Amino acid sequence: MFAVYASEPNADDPLASLVVGERPDPEVPDGWVRVKVEAASLNMHDLWTLRGVGIKEDQFPMILGCDGAGTLDDGTPVVLHSLMGDPDWKDDETLDPKRKMLTEWAQGSFADYVVVPKRNALVRPEGMTATAGAVMGTAWLTAYRMLFTKSGLRGGQTMLVQGASGGVSTALIALGRAAGMQVWVTGRTDEKRELALRLGAHQVFESNGKLPGKVQAVFETVGEATWKHSVRSLQPGGTIVCSGATSGNQPPAELAQMFFLQKNLVGSTMGTLGELRDLLDFVATTGISPEIGQELPMTEATKGFQSMLDGETAGKIVFTR
Repeated sequence: MFAVYASEPNADDPLASLVVGERPDPEVPDGWVRVKVEAASLNMHDLWTLRGVGIKEDQFPMILGCDGAGTLDDGTPVVLHSLMGDPDWKDDETLDPKRKMLTEWAQGSFADYVVVPKRNALVRPEGMTATAGAVMGTAWLTAYRMLFTKSGLRGGQTMLVQGASGGVSTALIALGRAAGMQVWVTGRTDEKRELALRLGAHQVFESNGKLPGKVQAVFETVGEATWKHSVRSLQPGGTIVCSGATSGNQPPAELAQMFFLQKNLVGSTMGTLGELRDLLDFVATTGISPEIGQELPMTEATKGFQSMLDGETAGKIVFTR
């Protein structure tokens, strides 16, 4: 079958290991299902896989792609849940010590077919396109958990999203606006700030720029470059929810601010199967849709990978079959 895969780990030149070609058709173990892929979205995790991070060398060649949407053999339209773990784990699955992303465990979704545990294929809501469904399992699920599970925000309160154009950031803007929050966003360029306004932000600001007031919650995926601004922008007792650190993960701690003003820092990773079900229902009910920066045929996947490597993203990159 057709597939986009990593031939071997390459820490220094990840795209040199990217192959657009053919791989064997997948076998379907008991308890798993085969999904005919219609669309699949690109994540930073795919670049890390090309670099050999989070995956053993003997797992290569590895078909890339953790997110996706398609149809089961009986024609049922589905969305993939990207997180896999111990089937006997009964607690929050993001805390399962055996949890892995799809391509740390099995072959991925950048192919004609992907095989996943039956529980990892959720019925796609009526009216949701495969392209929209393909971005729900990682970026949008991460944003949903940050906002609705971790932040403690209520409708009408003010949230600050650091960074305007990434997949998680654009999801936070759309979800926050739909949930009735006051959405403030920072962005490095006029184009990124204009994108945030188009997606529903109430106000936009330059990166690390002065704000008109303090916010109840800050959503961080940037890290070192914005950390001091995040801490100083937060009202006493407020919460920073962090799910990434693309600019570096060793910022100054600002401990005096944190303890004296009782500011909270909460980590957040991915989301649960139940949260993904809730996200799909929320998106279907509100009618919001994801920002797709590039939609490319899977045969042109190299272009999408290059854009992500160069930091030229505005919303999600989606590959279609």
